[in-house]
Amino acid sequence: MNTQTAPMPTTQAFFDPATWTVTYVVADAQAGRAAIIDPVLDYDPKSGHTTTASADKVLAFVREQGLQVDWILETHAHADHLSAAHYMKEQVGGRIAIGDHIRTVQSTFKAIFNLESSFLPDGSQFDHLFADGETFMIGDIEATALLVPGHTPADMAYRVGDSLFVGDTLFMPDVGTARADFPGGDAHMLFRSIRRLLTLPPETKVFVCHDYPPESRGPQWQTTVGEQAARNIHVHDGISESEFVAMRAARDATLGMPTLILPSIQVNIRAGEMPPAEANGVRYLKIPLNALG
Repeated sequence: MNTQTAPMPTTQAFFDPATWTVTYVVADAQAGRAAIIDPVLDYDPKSGHTTTASADKVLAFVREQGLQVDWILETHAHADHLSAAHYMKEQVGGRIAIGDHIRTVQSTFKAIFNLESSFLPDGSQFDHLFADGETFMIGDIEATALLVPGHTPADMAYRVGDSLFVGDTLFMPDVGTARADFPGGDAHMLFRSIRRLLTLPPETKVFVCHDYPPESRGPQWQTTVGEQAARNIHVHDGISESEFVAMRAARDATLGMPTLILPSIQVNIRAGEMPPAEANGVRYLKIPLNALG
């Protein structure tokens, strides 16, 4: 009888203090295969310059560990940092993937930014679009893509072995949950998505994409389903959907737009690639006036 247990992933986190973002390398160490989740491209909004210092730290780890990158996974089209997915693929290969509802986000923002006619909101900028519940492999470890809309219509969580990468759907228990007032966001959907995740085994490790810590602690990014269900200040067990929606509406009304939302979205709906160069050879990002709330 074969009593061999399934391998469990190893996870290395990389915290970017400029955007409060956590990038992950999740690997089947025995097989030497890995996925990179939510990589960050450094961007200075004052000068318009991009650099790759944050991404290069991730790449250095991948190379030191001798890992083959099979996947570059985006949890959604981020509004708070530019994606380094395209750069990562150039450096170490891998398939850039996101949820198939990215088409909805692309359609929305193609109109807002009046993007070039050659930009097609069909998801073709990505190498793979995950359907809800679709399984895939990282080495010998099975992973599952889970659609968790609410923060945006296209948010995904990735369950990899005993670990769950939730993107912006959940934050650490003492911080709460993501906003739901971006175009296409919906607090009702966000609540239902979170409750779906909280049905997973309580010992499941939860890795968040951002941490905005209170002054009493430093940045953290790992918790469990059980801890979220028991202690999340916005959505712990016992909080109703109507209570959550009322809280989110009141809280979201006080929040300004993220500093990097305008440059980020234009790049991230292109899988981390910059807009095409204009006739003078320069690439430009647009600033639509009075278009976002």
